[in-house]
Amino acid sequence: MDIRNFCIIAHIDHGKSTLADRLLEITNTVDKRQMKSQYLDQLELERERGITIKMAPVRMKYFFRGQEYCLNLIDTPGHPDFGYEVSRALAAVEGAILLVDATQGIQAQTLSNFYAAQKAGLKIIGAVNKIDLGSFDVEKAVKETASLLGVDESEISRISAKTGAGVKELLERLIEEVPPPQIQNHQQISRALIFDSFYDNHKGIVATVRVFEGSFKANQEVFLIAAKEKFKIKEVGYFTPHLSATDSLSEGEIGYLVTGIRDPHQVKIGDTVISLKAKLQTNKIGVSANQHFDSHQAALWALPGYREPKPVVFVSFYPDNPDEYENLKKSLERLKLNDSSFTFEPDANEVLGRGFKGGFLGKLHFEIVLQRLEREFGVKTVTSFPSVAYKVKLPPASLKKDNLSRLEKDEEGFLIIRNPKDLPDNFLEIWEPMIRVEIIAPHHLLGSLLQLKEAFRWQEVNTKLIGEKVIIETKMPLAELISDFDDRLKSVSGGFASFSYQEEGYQKSDLAKLEILVAGEVVPGLSRILPKETLEKEARKMVLRLKEILPRQQFSQALQAKAQGRIIARETIPALKKDVTGYLYGGDRTRKMKLWKKQKEGKKKLLSLARVRISPQDFKKILSK
Repeated sequence: MDIRNFCIIAHIDHGKSTLADRLLEITNTVDKRQMKSQYLDQLELERERGITIKMAPVRMKYFFRGQEYCLNLIDTPGHPDFGYEVSRALAAVEGAILLVDATQGIQAQTLSNFYAAQKAGLKIIGAVNKIDLGSFDVEKAVKETASLLGVDESEISRISAKTGAGVKELLERLIEEVPPPQIQNHQQISRALIFDSFYDNHKGIVATVRVFEGSFKANQEVFLIAAKEKFKIKEVGYFTPHLSATDSLSEGEIGYLVTGIRDPHQVKIGDTVISLKAKLQTNKIGVSANQHFDSHQAALWALPGYREPKPVVFVSFYPDNPDEYENLKKSLERLKLNDSSFTFEPDANEVLGRGFKGGFLGKLHFEIVLQRLEREFGVKTVTSFPSVAYKVKLPPASLKKDNLSRLEKDEEGFLIIRNPKDLPDNFLEIWEPMIRVEIIAPHHLLGSLLQLKEAFRWQEVNTKLIGEKVIIETKMPLAELISDFDDRLKSVSGGFASFSYQEEGYQKSDLAKLEILVAGEVVPGLSRILPKETLEKEARKMVLRLKEILPRQQFSQALQAKAQGRIIARETIPALKKDVTGYLYGGDRTRKMKLWKKQKEGKKKLLSLARVRISPQDFKKILSK
């Protein structure tokens, strides 16, 4: 049986999941009575938002010209935050359908995904979707797509994933043009790439794999190269899209391995599974002929492309109910199994108690994780302001302080600051992470988009025209992206602009820490690192917000914003007033004066002893926009 492995890549909402639905129908993989929209999007959150969050593999069978073909499809996400998901899918296939919406044409993630698929050496087939919406210029989108792929316009498929028009022809074209997997016929070793995983209460961790060499079957002893862990396979099978057990998974196939492992840290997405009992006849450096290999030798057989996902946005989050801490911890461990790009470690807050500091690939990734915690595990959380990882250079004497010794250092000796409260006041230099952003929009919006330059600290701005669209390439701080960049971009472009981004290293910047004091005490959860030119504006906004939210006490409360060793903004919440002379009737005014003086002295004494405690509910209001 011939195999074709392929994925669908596209910008957000260009019809990937709908096309996958039609392919499932045409191949009779899913019974029509069971068919539903976005069938492969199993998460409730995916259906609600109308976006793909997790990649989804499925095996389909199709007869073409008297021969049966095994088609392994991987549906992929479209948002830039989930680029790691797409990269793993591209490493597991030989072909890709590049889908373009006829109503929108080439968008930012269309370009990003195309370049990634091209770099992976895949056969890319272009297709323009939504041709059923005849009021739009389909041929314009066809021309753009053909230009991008460097092919003739006749080679771009015209389809409607909604009605099914042209989908069968696209499927048969894919069978003809996407190359089958290269069969190594290696009898001495079996290797597979883990490109996804999930947790099953009965089976433990289930790893989704692409077999590149040899075969795998139940009760076979295997080794995880990156994790350096051994385990015995409990079950093998493939996705229909539900789990379907089989005798073995062979070279070129996509399926799953039931590991039986319960520890989430042992199975890593991107890792290589390799058979243990094979004797190797090879010239690879460090591995002798006819010798069983150990973990060090096995590393030489790792499949290319494995890398640890690198979180770029950091947010501390705490259970809404402190008693839910252990439940939150277990939920995070389960969630991490099929989202390896998410990281977390214990954290604590003076107001909210014990929690975790999470690392995410972007702002949307952070929002999705928190919503999944609530939907799938019933855990509600309170979060801090999103931050990024800064690099700080300190005077040599400062490095010896106990409170700094716990912080991570890079290879150049810079301190890594992920929580703004950890930033020392006496740093010599501060470096912030930068990104390279690519914005694509209709060319008449260029002037409106360039208005964002100052607000988001754009650098090295370049523009170029592609047909009737303009591409703006610029460099900007990552911290600006996770503020309100997406909202502002949509606002000034009327929703017609899209963007993609990639990391661009670090850059020395003019930044400072903004601290908020309530009644003379710093509130660590409200600390932020900001450009010096915006400090006073943000400080003013923060103290005014605190004044609106915090309740009045028996004493006046000073709300202060501090930066660079001085107070730059202040507001005061006045004390509650009580008429201590209300019971007096007539008489000398001096009696009232004595009572007022006594009240004033009492409030002064109370203020000296008072310590303001911000409730979790108020803290949540302060942090929400």
